[in-house]
Amino acid sequence: MKSKFEKEVSKLCRRFGTIAVKKGFVSADQIKEAFMEQLDDNLNGREHRLIGTILFEKELITLDQVNIVLKELFKKI
Repeated sequence: MKSKFEKEVSKLCRRFGTIAVKKGFVSADQIKEAFMEQLDDNLNGREHRLIGTILFEKELITLDQVNIVLKELFKKI
């Protein structure tokens, strides 16, 4: 069972993807791929990575774009 913190982080990851797609930074398919990679990491005992980190590491999103998404994300909280 997920802790309250884990549930909140999960919501933020979904929101990150939604905002990134709405801004035109990435496609929905790229978000889906990043989620699958995140899930694979988690299931195989690798370090948990946030969706933005995965997208940045795959060079699908720039650091400036990550910061824009995060700024909007935390504006809503």
